[in-house]
Amino acid sequence: MLSSSITLIVLLVSLVTAFPRLDPKSLQELLKRSTESKDCPFAHGNAPQHTKRQLGFDPVAQRVSTTGKYAWKAPDFAAGDKRGPCPGLNALANHGYLPHNGIAPAATIIQAVNQAYGMSLDLGAFLAAYGTVFNGDALSLTPGYSIGGPACIGLLGGLLSGTGITRTPSGLSGSHNNYEGDTSATRGDQYVVGNNDLLQIPFFQQYYDALLEDTPAPEQYSSLFRFRQSRFNYSIETNPYFFFPQFAGVLVAPAGYAFPPAMMSNHSAQYPQGYLDKETFKSFFAVTGDSGNFKYQPGHERIPDNWYKRAIGTEYSNVAFLLDVLQFALQDPRLLSVGGNTGTTNSFTGVDVTALTKGVFNGATLAQGNNLQCFIFQLIQAEAPGLVTGLYEDLTKALQPLTDSISGALAGLDCPQLMELDRSQYEKYPGYKKNPSGL
Repeated sequence: MLSSSITLIVLLVSLVTAFPRLDPKSLQELLKRSTESKDCPFAHGNAPQHTKRQLGFDPVAQRVSTTGKYAWKAPDFAAGDKRGPCPGLNALANHGYLPHNGIAPAATIIQAVNQAYGMSLDLGAFLAAYGTVFNGDALSLTPGYSIGGPACIGLLGGLLSGTGITRTPSGLSGSHNNYEGDTSATRGDQYVVGNNDLLQIPFFQQYYDALLEDTPAPEQYSSLFRFRQSRFNYSIETNPYFFFPQFAGVLVAPAGYAFPPAMMSNHSAQYPQGYLDKETFKSFFAVTGDSGNFKYQPGHERIPDNWYKRAIGTEYSNVAFLLDVLQFALQDPRLLSVGGNTGTTNSFTGVDVTALTKGVFNGATLAQGNNLQCFIFQLIQAEAPGLVTGLYEDLTKALQPLTDSISGALAGLDCPQLMELDRSQYEKYPGYKKNPSGL
């Protein structure tokens, strides 16, 4: 039983490191367009569009229940219920799709986001695995994590395996710079506002104002670029500890902009691709009141009644998410740059890939051959020990399944061998070295 649980997590983690492989020729063409153009590559209306799959609207299959066992129930924080930085997960716990206490097995999270939001199983596994391994308990008999603050997931698995878990897993609220990151759409930067899980009304107002009305969801997302860019700039301008790592920054931060149109929009015969109306948007973010006078009640996110998810067969997948990330990054390449401020505001500097990898990779050749996927696989493998330092007594034993999985995934790719990182390249970033308060 224990070994099967570990195997499940290892398989899920392989999805994290095996984020959809890009055809090198396609990526080279995208990069060529972004570097050769003298203005924004999509300034003339030629931004990539989501593939429109006309599967129609099925009000029976797409309706999401908010009654009976899925009726909304407020969290009981006095009793220890957990809620955190992800409004979608908070809503699922409030409706019983996840355990009401906010502490959930990874398998339950994967099923819930698929059932309620139409997130694909591969993307659900990608996110649940990372949260479990780095912010939860990967060695429990039921591996999982807290969607909010620290919580014991089930230490029996760790004790039986002999690795030993040395502290209570942090949960998503304690995941700054390894899961949650700066430049959030609606949350403040950890070291500016003092937390990363509470919605900030001014940022919500900006998102609200940027949402186009009476517009299909894919076009609503496209229109959010300037807002996304302004939030990135705001972190540079106001947060001397701003740090933008490869996972929490480059891959997770965009979710706060892409996920609401993709998976919180309401679907209908009129809008089979979805439309995120502003009342629905407020409900999912626990906000009430009129524009300019919003009120926020933490942890009270709600799935609206009479709400319909994505059409069956059009689940939001790894590939769809990556395309959304690239759509904005091609308009502002900084959104793909690992880096940060160097101790003062307005000092954003990207990491020197050549120096970081001691000459094994360089930014100019990452798009050639298998270099990009080799770089991502090996960088995560090299960074993993630092991300779980203090969680396990024996890091080597705890990470061995992940190491074996990555080695298998890289087999046959003829990768340049990244033997070690020059972590001194990160020393210029105070935000990299700082720990979230309370940990």
